[in-house]
Amino acid sequence: VLVAGTIMLFIRDWRTTLIATVAIPTSIVPTFLFMQYMGFTMNNITMLALILAIGIVIDDAVVVHENIFRYMEEEGMDAMAAARKGTNEIALAVLATSLSLVVIFVPVAFMGGMVGRFFSSFGLTVAFAILMSLFVSFTLTPMLCSRFLKLEPSHGGDASSKSGLIYRLVDWAYGLALRWALRHRLITLAVCGLVVLSTFPILSNLAVNLVPRDDQSEFQVSILTPEGYTLERTNTVLTEIEHRLEKLPGVLHSFTVIGENSGGGKGQGDVTRGTIHLRIKELAERRYSQFDVMKLARGILLEYPELRTAVSDVSAIGGGSGQDSRTFQMSLQGPDLEQLAEYSETLVDRLRNIPGLVDVDTTLSLRKPEVQVSIDRNRASDLGIPVQTVSSSLNTLVGGQIVSRYKEGSEQYDVWLRADQAFRDNPQTLDQLMLPSPNSGLVQLTSLATITESRGPSQIDRLNRQRTVTLKAHPEEISLGEAVQKANTIVAEMNLPPEYEVTFGGQAKMLGETVYYFGVALGLSILFMYLILAAQFESWLHPVSILAALPVTIPFGLLSLMMFRTPMDLYAMFGLFMLIGIVKKNGILQIDKTNELRRDGMERDAAIIEANHTRLRPILMTTVMLIAAMVPIAIGQGPGAGARASMAKVIIGGQLFSFLLALLITPVSYSLFDSLGVFLGTITRRRPQSAAI
Repeated sequence: VLVAGTIMLFIRDWRTTLIATVAIPTSIVPTFLFMQYMGFTMNNITMLALILAIGIVIDDAVVVHENIFRYMEEEGMDAMAAARKGTNEIALAVLATSLSLVVIFVPVAFMGGMVGRFFSSFGLTVAFAILMSLFVSFTLTPMLCSRFLKLEPSHGGDASSKSGLIYRLVDWAYGLALRWALRHRLITLAVCGLVVLSTFPILSNLAVNLVPRDDQSEFQVSILTPEGYTLERTNTVLTEIEHRLEKLPGVLHSFTVIGENSGGGKGQGDVTRGTIHLRIKELAERRYSQFDVMKLARGILLEYPELRTAVSDVSAIGGGSGQDSRTFQMSLQGPDLEQLAEYSETLVDRLRNIPGLVDVDTTLSLRKPEVQVSIDRNRASDLGIPVQTVSSSLNTLVGGQIVSRYKEGSEQYDVWLRADQAFRDNPQTLDQLMLPSPNSGLVQLTSLATITESRGPSQIDRLNRQRTVTLKAHPEEISLGEAVQKANTIVAEMNLPPEYEVTFGGQAKMLGETVYYFGVALGLSILFMYLILAAQFESWLHPVSILAALPVTIPFGLLSLMMFRTPMDLYAMFGLFMLIGIVKKNGILQIDKTNELRRDGMERDAAIIEANHTRLRPILMTTVMLIAAMVPIAIGQGPGAGARASMAKVIIGGQLFSFLLALLITPVSYSLFDSLGVFLGTITRRRPQSAAI
C-alpha cells in the first residue's frame, strides 16, 4: 500500500499507479514457484526476503513506466509510440541495474559457515525476484502502458505531474547543489573523503552482535546443583524455584526437565542438571518486556548461592550445545588441569567485574567427591596381580557390570553384578574388598594400594586434543563484540604461558566467521558489479563513477544504527548490501542519461545537469518506495520484529542521510574522469610532435 501510494504521490495518475503496482504480484508469485522448486519453506528468512523484495521488484517497472509517462506528458506522444521509445531508451540502464543487483545477493547465497547455510535461501529468493521484475518491466509494463495509459487532453506536451510546489522546490535545490558541486569538484571530493574516513571511528564505537535479542515471550532457566545431589534432592530444589518463577509477571506455563543429557546424545543424563522453560504472555498483552521478567528471575536465583544458574533467551541461532547455550563463550586450553582451574578462576572473577556481563560461569568443577586408589606396582607384581585386574575388579564391584538379561513375559531386565551396598557406599569399606592372586589366593585391596578421598572434576573436556575449560556468560547490557574485546584485554593482561591459549566459541566464534564471509561476499559483489557495468557501458571508467557513491553510503548506514541505538548484527549487514545496491542503481540512471545526451551533441556539463534533472523523479520514486517498504519492518511489533528492524533501520537511515551526497559524487566523478581522459588524450597527441622536433 505504501509503495503504491508513493507512485500516486509522484505521478498523480491512477492508471499509472495500478499498472506499476501490478509488477509486485507478478514478480512475487512466480518466486513462490521458484521456492517450491528449490525446496525452500516459508520461514522467517524467506519471508524476510519476500518483504525486502517488495521494495525492489517494483523499481524496474517504475523506471520504465516513468520514462514512458514522461514522453507522453512532455512530448505529447501516443501511448504506443511512447512505450516503444521509452522502453528502448531506458532498457540498458534497467538491465544494468537489475543484473548488478542480482550479483549482490548471489554471493550471499554461497557464503560459508553456519550463517551461509541459514541465508542461502535468502539470497537466492531475492535474486530470482529481481530477475522476474526485470522480465516484467520489459514485457508486461510497456504492454499495459501502450494499451491502457491515457492522459487528459490538457496534459499533452507539458509536465503537469512535475508542477507541484514540493517537487519544484526539490528539483531547484538539487540543481543548485549540483551546479555548485561541478564548479567545486575538489571540495566535493574532499567532503566525500572525510565521510568515507569517518567509517572507522563509527565502527569502533558501534555495538556488534551476531543476532539481535528478540522478545519471543519465552525463556529458560538452567540450573546446576552441587555434586552429590540425588534426583530427589534436585527435584525438591527445582520444584521450589519453579513455583517461585511461576509467580513472576505474565508467566503462563512452565516445564521442567531434570537429568537431560547435556551432550545431546543417548545415555544417562546428569541428575544435577535441570532446565525450567517458562512461557509468558504475548507481547501485545503486556506492557513490559521479556527481558524485564528475566531480570526478576535472576533476582530470585541470587537467593540460592550454592546453585550455578543462567537465564537465557530461546534463540533461533544457538551458540552452544545442550541446555545451557550462553551467548558469550570462550575456551581456555592447556596441558595441566590444575593450572587451567587456577587461570579459569582468575578469568571468571575478572569477567564478573565487567558491567553488563551476567551469568558468568565455567564448565570446570573440581568439587566432585572421588576416591583415588594408588597402586604399589612393586607389591602388586610380587603378588602376581596386574594393574588391569585391580581396575576391572573395582569397576565391577563398585560401578557394577551387566552380566546377563532376564526376560519375564514381555518385559526384559538387566542383571547387574556388583558388591553389596554396604561395601560400596562408604569409602572406608573399600579396603575390605578382596582381589584374586595366583600366588596368595584372595588379597585385601589395602595390601597393594592406598585409598585416599579427594575432589576432582565431574568431566574433563577436550578441544583439539587439548584439555579445555569453557567460560560462559550473557552480555545483558553490552554487546557481544564489546564483551569479546574486554575479554581479550583481560587475557592479554594475564600474560599466559605459550602452552595455554584462549579461543572463542558459540556466537562469538560465529560472529568472527560471519564478518569474514560477509567481507568476502561484499568484495565479490563489488567485483561482479564492476564487471557487469563495464560490459554494459563498454567503459572501464564509467563503472568507477557509478560505484563512487558506495563508500559514501556505508558510514551513513552505520551512523543510522548509532542514532537508533541498534547494534550492528547479521540482519544489519544484509541491510548494508541492500543499501549498496540501491545507491548503485541511482548512479546507473544518472550516467546512462548523461551519455545519451552527449551522444546527441550536448556539452558535458550541460548534459550532466540535464540528465540529473530528467532522472531525478525516478530516483526519488525508487528511493521513497524502498523507504516506504522498510517502514513497516522498522516499526513492526511481535515475535521476530526485533530481528528484522535492524535491516530496515540501516536502509532507511542510510538512504535519507546519504541521498544528496550520493547524487552529487557520481556526476562529479564522471566529470573528473572525463577531464582526466581529455588531459591524457592531449598529452598523447603532443608526444609525437615533440619527437619530430
